[in-house]
Amino acid sequence: MKSFLIIASLFLAQFNFAQEATTKTSTKVWSLQECIAYAIENNISIKDAALDKNMAELDYSTSKSSKLPNLFGSASQSFSNGNTIDPITSSYVTEQIHSTNVGLNSSLTLFQGNQINNQIKQNKILFDQSIFDAEVEKNNIVLNILETYLQTLYSKESITVAENNLKASETEVQRAKARLDAGTIALSDYTEAQSQAATNKYNVIAAKNEYQQYIITLKQLLELSPMEEMEVETLDTSINLLNIELNKAEIYEKALGYLPEVKSSSLSVAANKKELDIAKGGFLPTLALSGSLGTGYTSISDNTFTDQFDVNFNQKLGLSLTIPIFNRNQTKAAVKSANINIEKAEIQKQTTEKAVYKKIETAYQNALSAQEQVLASEASKTAAEQSYKLAQKKYELGDLSTTDLVISQNTYTNAQQNYLQAKYLNILYHQLLQFYQGNDIQL
Repeated sequence: MKSFLIIASLFLAQFNFAQEATTKTSTKVWSLQECIAYAIENNISIKDAALDKNMAELDYSTSKSSKLPNLFGSASQSFSNGNTIDPITSSYVTEQIHSTNVGLNSSLTLFQGNQINNQIKQNKILFDQSIFDAEVEKNNIVLNILETYLQTLYSKESITVAENNLKASETEVQRAKARLDAGTIALSDYTEAQSQAATNKYNVIAAKNEYQQYIITLKQLLELSPMEEMEVETLDTSINLLNIELNKAEIYEKALGYLPEVKSSSLSVAANKKELDIAKGGFLPTLALSGSLGTGYTSISDNTFTDQFDVNFNQKLGLSLTIPIFNRNQTKAAVKSANINIEKAEIQKQTTEKAVYKKIETAYQNALSAQEQVLASEASKTAAEQSYKLAQKKYELGDLSTTDLVISQNTYTNAQQNYLQAKYLNILYHQLLQFYQGNDIQL
């Protein structure tokens, strides 16, 4: 029995080890470019924008078909008894009859105030606009991924900082215990070292939780299953963080020619101008061509069923002209409404251009600031690290209190966090400036 339990325990241990190994090897490490490419293919917001584009394309195709003639077939069968009029011969009869009618009808609008052509042109503009709107949605997702990815990397490095601090504080607790046992420090110094270690342990837990929260956000942007594990690829440590050599005005001009929201707003103005042309077409007459083919059978005729369809065969061709005289000022109201919408679209275009300029100016200023912060925080981190190492040596020799050591460690921790924040903000804003010019995001 004892041998069985030992064998079972070994089997379970091997099974658990294999499971852990499988879990570790199945965790995919994602680069930023892989995240972006995958999201473009799978994100539901991008798919929804693509469906809107397909609907706009369908509307454009349907409007082009409105220039074609229509064609309808018809058939009817009727029975009557008593005094009635024969629907085929138009004769007045007093007997029971039944009749059959079949026909083809077609009509073609020759002129409708040029509304059909203008509607086709407007739908083409709206279709082009939907393409840019889909690009806007795609860009929003790409920028969200960029920001979330960098936040994830920041929190991942924060875990390393927190773990290193925890390891150092645990070592300091051991030293404090030895000094307490030797009677060189008071109990309060020892408990302060323990408190710092507990605080650092809490910081490790908080940093890991923050990292997982960003991973969740990233997985949602990628439309990954909650059960799927993922990691983010660590940045190359040799990445150049001092790279702002761009002209703000030049970036703005490039952005106006590249960003889809600017092009979409311009097309919105054009679409509303076509709506005005369509509304003005309501003042003009409509000319339509119509034609029909028909034949029928009546039971009171001496001819047979087949013969009557030949004898009663008829053709019609006609033109109709409709002239608008008064429609309760609906056309005038439509024209005024279209003019108002043009003005609103032009204002929206200006608003979009202002928003683009604000985004670029903000990113540019933040990039300059972050670059300066990188230099300052790096110097601060180096100095704080040297000061902390010196404080540790003094603490080992008994020349420094626990309180002063804790203060030195916290100063070094804050300096590390400030450097990480400046580093990733600098990367983010530099990439934003590249993206606004139409350049690919490359970390």
